[in-house]
Amino acid sequence: MKAFDYDLDYENLDLREKPELYRVGKGEQGVLLVQPYKGEILPHWRFKTPDIARESSEKIYAMFLDYKEKNDFVGMDMARKFLQMGYTRARRYTNYKGGRKYAENGTLSIRKGDPQKAESAAIFKEIWEKAKTDEDYLRMKDEHKAKYETD
Repeated sequence: MKAFDYDLDYENLDLREKPELYRVGKGEQGVLLVQPYKGEILPHWRFKTPDIARESSEKIYAMFLDYKEKNDFVGMDMARKFLQMGYTRARRYTNYKGGRKYAENGTLSIRKGDPQKAESAAIFKEIWEKAKTDEDYLRMKDEHKAKYETD
């Protein structure tokens, strides 16, 4: 697997027009870089409360399905990454007040449980699992890698 390429000029690059430049990478790599998807998905990404997380994750999953309908693997993968990030960020806020793992002085913050954020994380996780195991997504991911990510 080729790593996500952080050297591209993402501010001026439309990866819908140039999907051959997109690398899946690991986890959430590039989630806040890849346009036009960042601009399309980010406004809907929220996890403050379970109700907000449910609305957000459902909207992003609907976008995932819309990208799928349009045979847009990069869009599907970016939606999957935002769902994953909804889970991981909500988990961080569950564990650390303000989402800060380290205090300003560099010491590890005291872990505190936030049941609302834990529920938000669980909501995102359920939908993220559905997206990342979607048969069409997995097939398109393999096809993308075979076509563009081979050496």
